[in-house]
Amino acid sequence: MNRLIDRLKIVFLGIFAVLCVAVWTLHLVWIWPAKRCEAKGMWWDWRTRICALPVPLEIFTHRKTGETVIVPAPQPD
Repeated sequence: MNRLIDRLKIVFLGIFAVLCVAVWTLHLVWIWPAKRCEAKGMWWDWRTRICALPVPLEIFTHRKTGETVIVPAPQPD
């Protein structure tokens, strides 16, 4: 019976150690970088772990905010 308790103690300590390493890895790789990125006002992509600057659509379209483009209707033949 005493050997069983000793083995269970070692197994539970091993599981506890693995879970502690997993939690620290999660925080080091995803949680803390995400918080640093969002504190700078940037966007965090958790899948690729990229901190990116959001780009306004006006840069690509060369239009001002609220400006509309009038597209002529196609003429019937």
